[in-house]
Amino acid sequence: MKSFADLGISKPVVDALAARKITKPFPVQQLVVSDALDGHDLLVQSPTGSGKTLAFGIPTVDSLEPGNGLAALILAPTRELASQIVDELDSICRAKGLNIAAVYGGVGFGPQVKAAQRANIVVATPGRLEDLIARGAISLRNVSMLVLDEADRMLDMGFKPAVSRIVGQTPPERQTLFFSATLEGATGKLAAAYTRDPRHHTHAAPEDHEADIEHRFVHVDSQAAKLDHLAGELRGPDGGRTLVFVRTKRGADRLVKRLRSRELEAVAMHGDKSQGQRERALSRFERGDVEVLVATDVAARGIDVADIAHVINFDAPGDRDSYVHRVGRTGRAGARGAGTSFVLTDQAAEMRSIARDLGLIEEFEQNLGHIAKPERSSNGKSGSGQKPGSGSGQRSRRRRRNRRPKVSA
Repeated sequence: MKSFADLGISKPVVDALAARKITKPFPVQQLVVSDALDGHDLLVQSPTGSGKTLAFGIPTVDSLEPGNGLAALILAPTRELASQIVDELDSICRAKGLNIAAVYGGVGFGPQVKAAQRANIVVATPGRLEDLIARGAISLRNVSMLVLDEADRMLDMGFKPAVSRIVGQTPPERQTLFFSATLEGATGKLAAAYTRDPRHHTHAAPEDHEADIEHRFVHVDSQAAKLDHLAGELRGPDGGRTLVFVRTKRGADRLVKRLRSRELEAVAMHGDKSQGQRERALSRFERGDVEVLVATDVAARGIDVADIAHVINFDAPGDRDSYVHRVGRTGRAGARGAGTSFVLTDQAAEMRSIARDLGLIEEFEQNLGHIAKPERSSNGKSGSGQKPGSGSGQRSRRRRRNRRPKVSA
């Protein structure tokens, strides 16, 4: 295995990494660092949790020198991810004498403007960055390195117009590193538009390091009945750090209050919370002060918290990608995890389609198959397919090993 020095990384950065006990490059870092240092544009397909932040962060930092103003821009879909990127790169930036700053919404302009104007590297969400550009507080005319992290999620969140406007304000001769969980469809077209003669790299976790996730599908009679099931899951043997997904911001706050009424402590995270509130909630969850975080899909994007034992879809995911992004947050780094989805009767057919697409049809059919596929009665009409007293609250439990390719985040 190559060392960081073998990849061409400078001694100050190698030493800064070693001080953090980071001495061996992750596979994705081995794939891309040398090409990035050589000045190539890159298209990299790699999942969250693979070490991709340092894969683009190390060559970005090592290609810059102090005193040249803003020279590198990293775009991220959420404020949480932007903040995490800055935290991850801060030590190697200091080793090179560089300043790095985060720019995102939900906080005052003043401190961010001052930090951004001193920075050599800015990590930004598209909306707030455009605000600063419009105010004349920041210019991209000298950016020599552009990184788009989790580009597919930026598209999902509707940031394509803003991203295109931002990219258009950077010099055409810049170097571009494009990172995404997928490079197909609209994401692939965007990647082609933003890069020049890029080198392609695809990284997937080795088979023997795939996730060990137990996928469960629980039939519930009504929306109101979900709370009892959730309380049972949280007090059950799986316990541990649990991420609960809901559909709406109001639903997140309401669920936290209802859990507290049952003496189950939880915190909520969604877009209507201030940045300070979101950071405090995430910090409490990461430290283990509270073991239950209730979040919406958008708010949870960019969260990379270790040792999540259980993901619960309190509100069923709307599509395959949502299921993948949600449940893929457990079962990481060789740990076991569980993903539980509460399914109402009228959601069963849609959830069956998602399960089939992900290769989880056996787990689904074990409990909900008779609901999703109504039996034909003797007169040829479809009946409910549900026997009296069956289904409600029952679950399918089946642990699938080595399923990471289909359910990673």
